[in-house]
Amino acid sequence: MPKKQLRTIRSFVRREGRLTSAQQRALETLWPVYGIEFSDHFLDFDVIFGRSAPITLEIGFGNGASLTQMAAASPEHNFIGIEVHRPGVGNLLLQLEQENLNNVRIICHDAVEVLKRMIPPESLNKIQIFFPDPWPKKKHHKRRLIQPDFINLLATRMKPESILHLATDWENYAEQMLEVLTASPDFINTATAGDYLPRPDFRPLTKFEQRGQRLGHGVWDLIFQRQ
Repeated sequence: MPKKQLRTIRSFVRREGRLTSAQQRALETLWPVYGIEFSDHFLDFDVIFGRSAPITLEIGFGNGASLTQMAAASPEHNFIGIEVHRPGVGNLLLQLEQENLNNVRIICHDAVEVLKRMIPPESLNKIQIFFPDPWPKKKHHKRRLIQPDFINLLATRMKPESILHLATDWENYAEQMLEVLTASPDFINTATAGDYLPRPDFRPLTKFEQRGQRLGHGVWDLIFQRQ
């Protein structure tokens, strides 16, 4: 009798939503330009981008607005964005076309599997994860993306002295992020007080974040360096 396989706990639920006609068109016509299909082979970034440049990986880019702004502001850097929700992917494709950017590539798949199978060891200069799903109910905290095993995986894909930048608007999740990263032997906190940093200028202020600020919600940025 075959052994029962343990179901992997995922940090996301596919709340697909309806694609607009523009997003559908982008997925059909622009994906071949900017998209990378999931595979079991490590990526060659120099081949993908046609040049050698520092690589920033963003996990869960949402509608792609901040990723587009950061890529436009840093044309000398290459960006890989991972997102599982196709409307967000379609939206980012439209923005890349509008801004005529060629330093961004997109993968629409589970980030853990992408990291394990597609991202070469010690290849990334920066990883950014902004406003991951907080799973606010205590019984769902095990679904949160930022866990010790995940941080260990990130460390294997990052170059020495590379940067891990996290942001959340849930204080409890920020506390968990800080605890997990502080306990990791692979990272050191760049905040002199050993906790959080104000939002740096290079991280765009999203509409969601602006709305939260008007309502008095806090935002916590954590920036750690790979040792």
